[in-house]
Amino acid sequence: MSEAPYTEQELMVAVASREIRDGDLVFVGMRLPILAYAVARNSHAPTARGLFEVGLMRDQPATEFLGTMGDPPNVAGALWATRMSNVMALLAQGLVDLGFIGGAEVDRFGNLNTSYVGDPARPKVKLPGSGGGADIAILSRRWVTLMRHERRRLVKDVSFITSPGFGDGSPGWRGRHGLLGGGPAAIITTLCVLRFPLGGGEAYVASVHPGRTFAEVRSETAWDIRAADDMSETPAPTDAELASIRRFDPGGFWTRG
Repeated sequence: MSEAPYTEQELMVAVASREIRDGDLVFVGMRLPILAYAVARNSHAPTARGLFEVGLMRDQPATEFLGTMGDPPNVAGALWATRMSNVMALLAQGLVDLGFIGGAEVDRFGNLNTSYVGDPARPKVKLPGSGGGADIAILSRRWVTLMRHERRRLVKDVSFITSPGFGDGSPGWRGRHGLLGGGPAAIITTLCVLRFPLGGGEAYVASVHPGRTFAEVRSETAWDIRAADDMSETPAPTDAELASIRRFDPGGFWTRG
């Protein structure tokens, strides 16, 4: 554990990187997951491969800062530079171990919304839609989402299920609806880490970040969230994790507070 100061985003990157296992094929996504893959690949998961929706597969992080997944440093030295359809086909074959998905809203059963907020006839907010999010949610063996912890984001029921988690939370919901992947493994927020019961169900607080409290988590969650019996404090980023994060985001573009 590090005693050096760190930002909320750096903590989230460190926690997300720990979700990556050695040998995983990881659908990386944008922003913080780019850094999470780089940290994991340079520490505990040296054989993890990164898959990018634009049509890239890497067996090592890009050597320079990435503002987008399509930046030239991500193309240079790629293990595979191909079409988006080929990358998505790996999902369809069930070969992606872990996916990272963003969202505007997530609910108690891990369903994500990136479509609209409010009445579909007159939505309060129009969002960009699925992109590859629904594919990742349906087909990857497990997936993780990262977001700021706010009541308007962690809602009891999303306005629209763009990317399905555990649906209505009933046992076997994913299987009954033909969803091949395992569903959400964790929701990593600026306050805590949420996880799910084996086989699906309602999210619970597995750990609370250093300097935060369960009371804060409850006040910023729009359902009556419960704590795990063994709820703990999230381990802070190690010195090595912080050094790796700052190596790949030297200006703090993604991680400054």
